[in-house]
Amino acid sequence: MVVLGRLVAPYGVKGWLHLHPFGDDPESWRGMSRWWLGKTAEGAEWSEYGLDSIKLHGDGWVVKFMGIDDRSGAESLVGRFVASPKEDLPKTAEGEYYWADLIGLQVVNESGAVLGHVASLIETGANDVLVVREGEGKAAKERLLPFVDAVIRKVDVAAGNIQVEWGVDW
Repeated sequence: MVVLGRLVAPYGVKGWLHLHPFGDDPESWRGMSRWWLGKTAEGAEWSEYGLDSIKLHGDGWVVKFMGIDDRSGAESLVGRFVASPKEDLPKTAEGEYYWADLIGLQVVNESGAVLGHVASLIETGANDVLVVREGEGKAAKERLLPFVDAVIRKVDVAAGNIQVEWGVDW
């Protein structure tokens, strides 16, 4: 499952919910054959829901699921994560990646030094940021690398690595 967003609050009295997407094109999710909701993002039990509608509202998104027709029903879904099996997701364009594809990739600088593995990503508004972790436990070193062309030189998901312009001591 690829986690796409989170339901954050009811909207109105007819079963609509505010959606906080973790990606930049929630409207493309309209074509997914099913939506899955879960209490945690780490792979807890997922429940399937049919999408009734999704629309842009102000500067955010609202969604309505089939069978959720009042505020109480919407309130019962607040805090749930939205996910989809990878095969149901819209295809990405050249140079675009789902976060789930990047997590776990080895990060290597142009000198060949391994900086660690992508542990997670942070959405900052300006650009996404790779959280690169080297080592384990309390001794682990963490680097925050902006996901921008000046830093990211090559992403090779198939080979399992990302080449970056970043010094070992930065």
